[in-house]
Amino acid sequence: MKILLVSLGLLISMTAIAQWDSSKTTIARDSLGVPHIFGKTDADVAYGLAWAHAEDDFKDIQYVLLTGKGMLGKAIGKDGAKADYAAALLRCRDNAIEKQNTLSPGFRKVLDGYIKGINDYANMHPEEVLVKKAFPATITDYLSAVSFSLCIISGADKVIGNVMGNNVPVLPGFNSGGSNAYAIHPSKTTTGEAFLAINSHQPLEGPVAWYEAHIQSDEGLNIIGALFPGGATVFAGVNENLGWAHTVNMMDKIDVFQLKMNKENDHYEFDGQWLPLESRKVKLKVKGIPVTIKKSAYWSKYGATVKTKNGTFAIRLTANQDVKAVEQWWMMNKAKNFTEFYQALSMQGLPMMNIVYADRYDTVFYLSGGKMPIRNNDPGINWSSTVPGKSSATLWDRFHPLNELPQLLNPVSGYVYNTNHSPFLATAPGFNIDPSKYDKTSGYETYHNNRSYRFYEMISSKDKVDYASFVNMKYDKKLPDMLQYPIHTDTLWLLNPANDSATAEVLETLQKWDRVADVDSKGAAAFLLFYQYVSNKSRGTRIMNKKEIYEILNRIKAHQLKYFSRTGITLGELQRHSRGNKDFPVWGLPDVLMAMHSKEQPDGRFRAMAGESFIQLVRFPKNGLPIIESINCYGASSKPGSPHYNDQMERYLQQKPREVSLDKQTVLRTAERIYNPEGLK
Repeated sequence: MKILLVSLGLLISMTAIAQWDSSKTTIARDSLGVPHIFGKTDADVAYGLAWAHAEDDFKDIQYVLLTGKGMLGKAIGKDGAKADYAAALLRCRDNAIEKQNTLSPGFRKVLDGYIKGINDYANMHPEEVLVKKAFPATITDYLSAVSFSLCIISGADKVIGNVMGNNVPVLPGFNSGGSNAYAIHPSKTTTGEAFLAINSHQPLEGPVAWYEAHIQSDEGLNIIGALFPGGATVFAGVNENLGWAHTVNMMDKIDVFQLKMNKENDHYEFDGQWLPLESRKVKLKVKGIPVTIKKSAYWSKYGATVKTKNGTFAIRLTANQDVKAVEQWWMMNKAKNFTEFYQALSMQGLPMMNIVYADRYDTVFYLSGGKMPIRNNDPGINWSSTVPGKSSATLWDRFHPLNELPQLLNPVSGYVYNTNHSPFLATAPGFNIDPSKYDKTSGYETYHNNRSYRFYEMISSKDKVDYASFVNMKYDKKLPDMLQYPIHTDTLWLLNPANDSATAEVLETLQKWDRVADVDSKGAAAFLLFYQYVSNKSRGTRIMNKKEIYEILNRIKAHQLKYFSRTGITLGELQRHSRGNKDFPVWGLPDVLMAMHSKEQPDGRFRAMAGESFIQLVRFPKNGLPIIESINCYGASSKPGSPHYNDQMERYLQQKPREVSLDKQTVLRTAERIYNPEGLK
């Protein structure tokens, strides 16, 4: 078996470095530097996408690919080595080698083109390569990196950290996550068009920041949307007939099992037998450290296994058991109607993700998607906690088919939406998904959050939605009347300012605040500081008491005096959107629809780090191409010195997306630069 896998790896390596005629690929850059990539085949387009994205952000693409090679530690140091170890622990490379023969021949050609594009760019720009001998990359490297990325998106890093005892649990509702997606059926719009908002909240820069691209081939591919560094196709966007948005779903995707170990050796009990715990030595190379660090990685029937002073635990998830995620996205890209789109979803290559969908054929759709295990429903097993790992009764290996996952097609209410809240609250009351029909062991969300509650407040007041109202809902910055944070702040709003003169001004500012996160709002600035202190200190769902409230009010006042020499500062003074030579006030708070998550800087201000990033608003007329508007938070390039490093910032802050086109002739006629990679070699 080992010889077979090695031979397969060599074959893949040879495929990845095969010759490629890049003259068949055309890249057209529009006025904002966004690449529109054209080719005869999908593989030609994938080559161009790799090249164009590398021109704009080769560093982050390398960060992703280096995890597939176990070399990130050589690029960035200890944190990279931790990722290399986690990828080895989860056996992402084994998964890539063993499962890549399940990919279709057509998609294999796409990956050949993409990886050849990355390798050619690296060969032409050796000064940008972060780690010597990292190239050429292979399909195995790529699929291993994708597998690891999906594990992290699924939450494996937090679970591993918890098991090892060095990770603080994240408080639900007070974290940097969050995305919005909504689709409105033509029956509920004033124009008779379907509307779609694509608005995933991601880090504004780095390896999981959105990159906008348009890809079109003569094989039926024509889509504009966004992807992450290392993406060989569009992850969320719109083609000539349909479009979709993603949000992260929070159901139970990972299980932790405690093994019963034999104290005298590395054997664990399973089905009445003692089985040996598999062990491998992982060699970690760390930037700045001249010696190789060796660390053991363990494996049991349940999967990745970790020894701790509290016991031995195994971690089982679906993200490292498949390699079809990117192929599924590619098939979604090429779908011409809902039937083909649903067929692509049935691959279930994505281990998670909500999908909100709309098309030109009067269809809107919501799915809480993923590769969900069929677990033992014995009431004696608590799947939301640590599970005993000693028998096949708890070792799941089958998955729910697509039709057994929560989904909603064309509800009478006329809309579907998700903001990382419950799949059973996807539309108006009376038309929602019935939770009793779905597997209780899946741990589906049952709650509203502030964004979901606020969206429902707005849309429930409208019989029909015009496009201006749709845009206004997308750009709404107001918290709902009834706050949905797990930390209950009712005490804050009930205190009498006259009872404490030291905090009276700050308290009055908060109590008189209209709950809108505008840049000129003093209340929003005070609430941002309040939020930061609460989220850093509190854990669990509970009610705050007076003593805690007064402590935080004093800290808000002290912060403003220390860094601004006065109280009553505005949100725009406190929170900034900065890149390169540009520094602007920015709106938004965590868990408003127009969300922003920021981090305190040494000067006491907060820099925007995650939230509103790539935005795409779509209308589907019955005839003609979709009408598409889009904007990104900084610019098309992540390279300082590029004219497109930060040229979208003003439009982004003013909520002024620009119209983009799927029509090739329109793109070529208006492009500022047209070229092919062959001419640059």
